[in-house]
Amino acid sequence: MAWRSLLLMFSLGTVPAAPLALQVQAQGLVPDSQVRAINTARNAAVNTNGGLSVYRPAKCMFETTKLTNPCLISNDQNGYVFRFLGGPPGWQQTNQQPTVQTQIRISTDGRTVQQLIYNGAPQ
Repeated sequence: MAWRSLLLMFSLGTVPAAPLALQVQAQGLVPDSQVRAINTARNAAVNTNGGLSVYRPAKCMFETTKLTNPCLISNDQNGYVFRFLGGPPGWQQTNQQPTVQTQIRISTDGRTVQQLIYNGAPQ
């Protein structure tokens, strides 16, 4: 019976919008370009370091909904700059030391790698 009530609310346009509004507000905090930039940077690092079978970036590179992501070190007219550690699969979960540090600049629209600033031993 509840599904009929829900179906009727949809057809009448009376479904409460609050849950959807809250979700949109939460997603609206981080610009789309920043989400694209972190994904572009993460994918570039994975490809540069041999693929997911041998390399995993730090967990902060998967946190696309945080405005204050610790991997994002600058965001200005020159683009997004990320600095993050990486290592073999499971390195963070098993408290292993990272084996790679990457610093990379992504375009302001988040779509293009502009510069691989550093990719080597952790500094």
